[in-house]
Amino acid sequence: MTTAQTQELDVQPTPLALLLLGREADPRSERGVECPGDLPSPSDPDLVARARAAKEKLGDKVFVLGHHYQRDEVIQFADVTGDSFKLAKDAAARPEAEYIVFCGVHFMAESADILTSDDQKVVLPDLAAGCSMADMATAEQVAECWDALTEAGIAEQVVPVSYMNSSADIKAFTGKHGGTICTSSNAKRALDWAFEQGEKVLFLPDQHLGRNTAVRDMGMTLEDCVVYNPHRPNGGLTAEELRGAKMILWRGHCSVHGRFSLDSVNDVRERIPGVNVLVHPECKHEVVAAADYVGSTEYIIKALKAAPAGSKWAIGTELNLVRRLANRFAAEDKEIVFLDKTVCFCSTMNRIDLPHLVWTLESLAEGTLVNRIEVDKETEAFAKLALERMLALP
Repeated sequence: MTTAQTQELDVQPTPLALLLLGREADPRSERGVECPGDLPSPSDPDLVARARAAKEKLGDKVFVLGHHYQRDEVIQFADVTGDSFKLAKDAAARPEAEYIVFCGVHFMAESADILTSDDQKVVLPDLAAGCSMADMATAEQVAECWDALTEAGIAEQVVPVSYMNSSADIKAFTGKHGGTICTSSNAKRALDWAFEQGEKVLFLPDQHLGRNTAVRDMGMTLEDCVVYNPHRPNGGLTAEELRGAKMILWRGHCSVHGRFSLDSVNDVRERIPGVNVLVHPECKHEVVAAADYVGSTEYIIKALKAAPAGSKWAIGTELNLVRRLANRFAAEDKEIVFLDKTVCFCSTMNRIDLPHLVWTLESLAEGTLVNRIEVDKETEAFAKLALERMLALP
């Protein structure tokens, strides 16, 4: 079709289409935007030395956070490592640090900005480092969902519970509607609290964590759960289905953990007799049901640390972490393998590489603030309210 024919049809590209074509920017989206600046070459042999020099020049003014899923080349410069919530709390505990460099993804940097003081500046080395799961629930879509719950006559009975892996907008929606945030470690406590406040839960944005917690940890049935699809009218659900459900699960998932299958579990058991299968609760329900152990990233690390010498483990989580743990515990004669045969990095997390980190640290050392992540005050207030409810959980 020619340009003239397109103009005659008055076809207008959508904002998402423009974004994917690189012709538009959406700083509120986890999909990310173009990263400005001239990055050093990945082949530069001096990258490590440059990063060390810039970090040393900044001194106590900078605090570098490294998520467990980051590359080793980046992790080596982290002052602390951990999951997203732990790192955000670590940042808040360092008020003397003017710059918080978050080697993670967009929603994590937002959470750090919410929890740190106004004097601290949170920086994301690559603005394109987003989270596909967080992108699966936008503020507009969730508002439409709430309208559907209102029309079904159940909104007053519903308490939203949002996973930490969500945008600041979704956290703010949760706080505004009386809900709380949860992590993969405290999801059961959050749901217990929510069911004390209301009869139903809207769980955002990861359906698998919500389903696994409800069924595996709380004794509900799969029939107690329905999945709200934001891309279908009324979420693809009838008013009767909404009224009959205890758990209204958002149709979102982690692109890494969602790849693991029951075949992966069966295959590794055949290949490695006596293997212990340990998976993250973001995995599909059938994978979690077939595993020997299920837990958060921190749980996985602690379990492997406590495991006896000679034990064998297949781990269902991000590959950077699995490789790091395999190397760490090899000397203790612990065999640790990736659950799936297919390599599965978190592609957006891996956007944070050494060139981006060097560019960030050198820019800050020269007095140039780059890639600041800043949540507006209204959004921050309601998001912080939801986070504080989580912190107050028994």
